[in-house]
Amino acid sequence: MTHPQANLSPEGMSGGLSAAIGRSAYQEHTAKAGAVIEARKGAWTGINAESVARMRLQNRFKTGLDIARHTAAIMREDMAAYDADSSLYTQSLGAWHGFIAQQQMIAVKKHFGTTKRRYIYLSGWMVAALRSEFGPLPDQSMHEKTSVPKLIEEIYTFLRQADARELGGLFREIDAARRAGDAARESELLARVENHETHVVPIIADIDAGFGNAEATYLLAKKMIEAGACALQIENQVSDEKQCGHQDGKVTVPHEDFIAKLRACRYAFLELGVDDGIIVTRTDSLGAGLTKQIAVSHTPGDLGDQYNAFLDCEEVTADAAHNGDVIINRGGRLLRPKRLPSNLYQFRAGTGEDRCVLDSITSLQNGADLLWIETEKPHVSQIAGMMDRIRAVVPNAKLAYNNSPSFNWTLNFRQQVYDSWKAQGRDVSAYDRAKLMSVDYDATALGTEADERIRTFQADAAKRAGIFHHLITLPTYHTAALSADNLSRDYFGEQGMLGYVLGVQRQELRQGIACVKHQNMAGSDIGDDHKEYFAGEAALKAGGAHNTMNQF
Repeated sequence: MTHPQANLSPEGMSGGLSAAIGRSAYQEHTAKAGAVIEARKGAWTGINAESVARMRLQNRFKTGLDIARHTAAIMREDMAAYDADSSLYTQSLGAWHGFIAQQQMIAVKKHFGTTKRRYIYLSGWMVAALRSEFGPLPDQSMHEKTSVPKLIEEIYTFLRQADARELGGLFREIDAARRAGDAARESELLARVENHETHVVPIIADIDAGFGNAEATYLLAKKMIEAGACALQIENQVSDEKQCGHQDGKVTVPHEDFIAKLRACRYAFLELGVDDGIIVTRTDSLGAGLTKQIAVSHTPGDLGDQYNAFLDCEEVTADAAHNGDVIINRGGRLLRPKRLPSNLYQFRAGTGEDRCVLDSITSLQNGADLLWIETEKPHVSQIAGMMDRIRAVVPNAKLAYNNSPSFNWTLNFRQQVYDSWKAQGRDVSAYDRAKLMSVDYDATALGTEADERIRTFQADAAKRAGIFHHLITLPTYHTAALSADNLSRDYFGEQGMLGYVLGVQRQELRQGIACVKHQNMAGSDIGDDHKEYFAGEAALKAGGAHNTMNQF
C-alpha cells in the first residue's frame, strides 16, 4: 500500500464524517501522528502515520458511552423533526445477533444511501427465546439479565466492524487510484471518506420490567447504557409475574412503583453522562386485568386512589368482612376488592383504555420521553383514540409502536375492510368474514384494499395517532425460520446443491448482497491490511490470487 500523508478526524462528528472539515484535516491529522512517531527519534520508524489515521477512523467509537451519547443525540434530533412534520417517523427491526443487525444496516445503506431515521430494536422476547443459557424460554424475564447488555455490546461490535470494512474498501480504492496516478478518482474517494456515514444507529433496548426492584433496574440500566444503549424501554408489569405483552395473565404495578423504576433509569443515564438518554415507558394495561398490589393512597383523587378506582370491588359491611380481607373506603362506602385464588386482584372489565391513558400521562409527567401502548391488534383509530386523550394533556406525546408478528395482519386488515364496507352499505355477500385469511381472497378488491392499508399503516398511524417510531419486535426470528425451512426443503430434497445455488448464492450475486464475499464480511481484508501495516512486504496475506472469493 502507498500511504501519503493524509488524515480524517473522527472527533465531534454526528451521523458521518463532516464535509466541513475538508481534506486538509485528513492531512493535518496524519501529520500529527507523524509528529508523534518522529518524536521517538527513529524507534518507531516502522509505523506509518496514515495507517494510524486509517485505523483510528475505522474505530471511531472507543466506548459504549461514546455510542450512547452519539445515538441519543440522533434520537433527540429525530424526535424534534417528527414534532415538526409527522411524515418523518422512524423505524426499526428487531435483531437477536450482531450479524443480523449489521446486515440490516448494510442493506439500509445500500438501498437508501443513508441510515437516517432507521434504528435497531433489541427485544427481550428474542433474548429469552434465542440467547439464554437455559435454552429457549418464554418472554417472562427468566433469562439472564446480563444477556441483554451483552447483546447490545455485540450488536455495536458488528456495526463498528461494518464501518471498518466499508472504510477499508475505500482506503484500498484510494491506494489503487494513487498507483494509477488518477488524482480525480483519489479526490472523489477522499471526499467519500470525509462524508462517510456510520452504521452505528440508535438501539431501543428492552429492559422488561426491570428484572427486580428499582435498585436492580438501576444496575441493569447502567450495564445497558455502558454497552451503548441510548434508549431503554421499560414496562409496567410486576417483575416476577412478567408476561409477553401479547399473552394472557399480565399483572401491572401501581404508578408509584413504576415511577421509581423510571427514575432509576434516568439516574443511570445522568450518572454516566448520557444526559439525552431516552426512556420509553410501556403500558400493558389494555390487556392486563390484574394487579398484585393495592396502591397507597393518602388523599382522595391522588394517583393511588385513581389506580384503586379501577379495581373490581364488592360492597361489604364491617361485620361481613373476613379475616385477611383488604377493605378500602371509597366515598364512605366500604369495598372489598375481589381477590383471586392466585392472591391477585382484578380490575373491572372495560377499564383497559382508561388505565392506558392514565399510565401514559403519568409516565410523561414523571420524565418519560416516549410511550408504548401494547395493543391486541393494529388499528389506527383505536390507537388514535387513546393518543387524542393523552395529547389533550401532553400535546407532544409520542409513541413507539409494536408492529407485532403476534398480530395476524392479513386477517385483521381484511376484517377491518369488511367491517368498514358493511358499515357503508356496500355488498359484502361475496366474502365470508370468518374465512378472510383464505388465499381465495388474495386477488379480490377487498384483499387489495386490505394490503394497501397494511402498506400505508405506518405513515397513517404516524400522522393520525402520534406514532414516532414503528418497530417490529421479532422479524428476524421469523425470517431465519422461513429461510431455514426453504433451504432445508430444497437442499435435502431432489434439488440437492441446486437448492442452495438457486435459492441463496445466485440471489446474493444478482441482488448485490455483500455477504456473498463472506471472507471479506468476516474481516479477512481488514486483517490483510493490518498484516501489511505490521509486517510490510513480509506479510502473509489471505487475499491473494488463489483466494476463491475472487470468483465473485
